[in-house]
Order: sequence, then structure tokens, then C-alpha cells
Amino acid sequence: MKSIRINSKKIEAWIYVLIWTFVFSVPYFSERGSGQINWNEVFRNWMRVFGYLVIFLINVYFLVPRFLLKKRYLNYFVLVSALIVMVIGISIISPTGPPPHAGSGIERPAIEAPRQKPPFMAFADNLIICILIVGAGTTIKLMSKWLNEEQLRKDAEKEQLKTNLALLRHQVSPHFFMNTLNNIHALVEIDSGKAQDAIERLSTLMRYLLYDSAQSTIELKKEIDFINSFVSLMQLRHSDEVDVKILIPDQIPEIKIPPMLFISLLENAFKHGVSYPLKSYIYLEMQIHGNSLVCNIKNSKHKTVANQFDEYSGIGLANIKKSLNLLYEQDYKLEISDKANEFEVNLTIPV
Repeated sequence: MKSIRINSKKIEAWIYVLIWTFVFSVPYFSERGSGQINWNEVFRNWMRVFGYLVIFLINVYFLVPRFLLKKRYLNYFVLVSALIVMVIGISIISPTGPPPHAGSGIERPAIEAPRQKPPFMAFADNLIICILIVGAGTTIKLMSKWLNEEQLRKDAEKEQLKTNLALLRHQVSPHFFMNTLNNIHALVEIDSGKAQDAIERLSTLMRYLLYDSAQSTIELKKEIDFINSFVSLMQLRHSDEVDVKILIPDQIPEIKIPPMLFISLLENAFKHGVSYPLKSYIYLEMQIHGNSLVCNIKNSKHKTVANQFDEYSGIGLANIKKSLNLLYEQDYKLEISDKANEFEVNLTIPV
């Protein structure tokens, strides 16, 4: 699922167009509603609105970016005040518009001229409107800047998550390889056939880590082969003291998933679910339900390693959730069940 990128500049421009289209249409429809369009009055109001538009555009495209956003507040206040006074002064002293019937030989009913406001009242009214227009424009501009910065922040966060995900894909512990090689070395003299099988599985695992995990998606069958190889090599360390059950469908569909999606959950199950003096178990089951892949992992929980679960449910689980958010946004389901003697993770992803 791809996220929709917000283009704050385009949104800002469309908001301006819509607002001012509406404002310029008001004088026309106001005159039209009276039953007789006085074009002289329409033009006069359009000229007045045009002055407000000039203030708006200069403010949002010049004064705000050059002064307000650069924290030159005094310069911004002086310049925007001077602009408002200048436009108001021009609108007050300028002619009200063309003569009522200039250039027309058609006799029209006389329309009573509107009463002129005293200059001070006209100035005060225009000042209030200009302040509101400047405030609205500045607010929209600041909102646009905030949306743009928020998008940049999300992009930076996503890049960081991609880096973390790449590291997570290569996070199989070096101790795992060292212990596996030691176990294989011990098996060479005891059971050469079993040692040979372990070497082949280690080779499969290394090939997956070096080549397949670099891809954005991988066949589910390869991911399952990787899991089986990983579990088999882990069992060399724990022998029969850990009961491991892996339930995988006999018929694996030809679907693709992100590589190493379940390895962190499985590695944590071995890391936190095994206690050498006590009976332990690891359980993994995968199922396909429609367009969803469900992975259920359970492991025993012992008081001797209870403090390790705090680490898993804290930083480790947070990293896993961030990786899932990067891969699927909210289109997944992760359920954690932390019981007294068992820890269970149920992950559902779309396929």
C-alpha cells in the first residue's frame, strides 16, 4: 500500500484560487440578486477587492517568506503595515469607477448612488478587512510550511526506518554462527552425516543472507527454507532439551513477502524462551487465510529469564513494529500475549 504524498504548494495554490474566485464573484451575484445589475458598482467593488488581492499576494509570496519565516519580525510588521496603508489610501482617493452609462446610447433607469462613508470610517473598515486578509494569508502560508516540513520529517523518518530494516535483515547474531560452527566441529567425529547436513543448512542460510535478503521481496518458499535451516542449526545447540514444532502448509503458494520478516520474532523466541535446567518449547505455525498470511510463534517463559522479556517487549518489539509500519503502514495485525508461563506473537500480513 503506497502512501499519498501531500504536495503542500499545490494545495496552497488551489486554496488561494478557490478563495479569491469566490470573493470576486460576490459583487456580481450580489448585484444580480437585486434584479438589476449595476456594472458601475460591480467594477467599483472589483477594484476594491483587487487591492485586497494585491496585499494578499505580496504578503504570502514575498513578505512572509522573506521576513516572517526568517524571524525578521520588525521588518515584516513595518512593511506589511506600509503596504496596507498604501493600498487603503489608493482605494479611498481613487475614482469610484466609470460613469454609470459611459459609452452606451441606451437609456437605463437611474440608480441611486451609494452614500459615501466619511474618510475615517472608510479607512477603519478597510483596515479591519486588510488585517483579516493578511492574517488569513499568513495562516495558510504557515500551515503550508508546516505540512511541507511534516512531509520532509516523514521522509527522513522513512529513510531512517529503511536503514534500520536493512540492519535488521542482517541482524542474525554473530554468536549464532560461532556456536553453530563449534557444534558442527564437534559433530564431525561423532556423526559425519549430521555434520554434513548442518554444513549444507548453514550454506543455505548464508546464501539467503548474502543474496536473497537484499531483494525487496522473496518467495515464501525460500523464506520457509531459511526458517527451517535456522531452526535446525539452533537445535544443534539445544539438542533434545527444547521441544521445537514447526507447522507449515504442505502446499506453499507462489507468493512473495519481504525477506527475513519472521526471523527476529523466531530468534527472540529461542533467546528468551529457552532455559537449560527447565523444559522449554518453541512453536511456530504459518497459515494462509485468503489474502493474508498468519504466523503464530509461541515460546515457554521462565522466571529465570523473565527480565529478558522486558528487553524484548521494549526496544526489540518497538523495532519490529517500526519495520512492519515501514513495510505495511497500518495494513497488518500484530498481537502480543504475555502470559505467566508463555509468550505468544501472532502476526498477520497481506499477501
